[in-house]
Amino acid sequence: MNLFSIAWKSVKQRRLASMLTALSVALGVMLMVVVIVISGAVDSVFNQRTIAYDLIVGAKGSDLQLVLSSVFRIQPPIANLPLMYLQQLKDDPRIETAIPLAFGDFTKPEDGAFPIVGTTNEYFLNEYTPGKMYEVENQPGTRQLNGHYDAVIGSQVAYENKWRVGDKFSIVHGSADSETMHDELFEVVSVLRQTGTPNDRSVFLNLEAVYTLEGHQKPVDEVEARLKDFYGNDNKRLQSALMQLEQLRVKRQKGQEIGDTQMGYGMDTPDAMKEITAVYVKTRSSFDAVRFQSELKNTSKAVAVNPIRPIQRLMTNIVGNIQKALIALTGMIIIVSGISIFVSIYNSMSDRKREIGIMRALGARRSSVFSIVLAESAVLCIGGGLMGWLMGHGLAVAFSPVVSARTGLLLDPWFISPYEFVLFPILLMLGALVGFLPALTAYRTNVADALNG
Repeated sequence: MNLFSIAWKSVKQRRLASMLTALSVALGVMLMVVVIVISGAVDSVFNQRTIAYDLIVGAKGSDLQLVLSSVFRIQPPIANLPLMYLQQLKDDPRIETAIPLAFGDFTKPEDGAFPIVGTTNEYFLNEYTPGKMYEVENQPGTRQLNGHYDAVIGSQVAYENKWRVGDKFSIVHGSADSETMHDELFEVVSVLRQTGTPNDRSVFLNLEAVYTLEGHQKPVDEVEARLKDFYGNDNKRLQSALMQLEQLRVKRQKGQEIGDTQMGYGMDTPDAMKEITAVYVKTRSSFDAVRFQSELKNTSKAVAVNPIRPIQRLMTNIVGNIQKALIALTGMIIIVSGISIFVSIYNSMSDRKREIGIMRALGARRSSVFSIVLAESAVLCIGGGLMGWLMGHGLAVAFSPVVSARTGLLLDPWFISPYEFVLFPILLMLGALVGFLPALTAYRTNVADALNG
């Protein structure tokens, strides 16, 4: 009979105490596994796989805020760009794709206050992450943003609101808790399949419809000042925009004279009055991306941001530290569990003196007794760790559909982190450490005193 068999028999003799001490280790390991699985899901969202574009172009300001607002939709936009600038980007030979985005509105609070994204059909014809295309739920009659008031919704939006193709909804103007409602009703024409990205909790509208909504147009004089500030010395584009604004003034003046106060609003809005929040840009090469980004930095009111770098800083400086703190906390729980194993085995030594004495009398060496106690400690640590590992991943399997549905995070419940590869060797070392003193006590046990006790 080997040492671990004897240790296992000893553990079974004290079932309740052994089970409780192993359970304490299991709970600590379970918490660590859950933290690791969730951290892996967060890492998969906040990294380069989230978006399949090289650059995000927006108004100058914080690059992190630009990425958080335009990609993750969890920050308000910095400012807007003229819609006319979009055509300038498309005309640049270095740019392969330029997708416009307009933010600002939300679904009603009772509908989850999901962000509204004004865009074009081209958004859905490109990859949302490298190698993955958008897909819609298998519903008859689905289409893209062909109609003026069509809407494509993400999977989480559909799940929480029970919306399907054909359902209609209204939106609020400005912030998520705004009480200013838009009168227009939008119709769901497609439901996107889950992507594990912020697209799951977004509502996509036809960009042209966004410009027709009340409150989305600024005074002409304000727009003129913004265009002059944006274009600066670019007289050709500026003059074209100013000409459109002058024609708009004449049209509105004419409308006032004939009593038609809607002339020059809604469908009649010229491009010079329209704005976008950001542009997703895919360049023809990485060199073009770097050159274009540098060029904007020095000569434009716009800025081009590589979406990976700000998020890497965020992950390193904030999210990564939180993840490490959580793992350290669960590590401390495991250490406390190891101490409970030490207390359990050490306290049992006084009850096991006679047992140890009999083993010694039957020919067991001191080193064998020492090794049996160490093996018993290792069995409790490794057994508890294995049970906790299975419990942690089992918990992730059970709750991953709920977490994915409510947060949009795609959890891989059997994701194996590098931390897990060192978990069991550490538990083995912990078992040896906490079992050393009780094993030393057993080693020093006097046979005669033990048998006479």
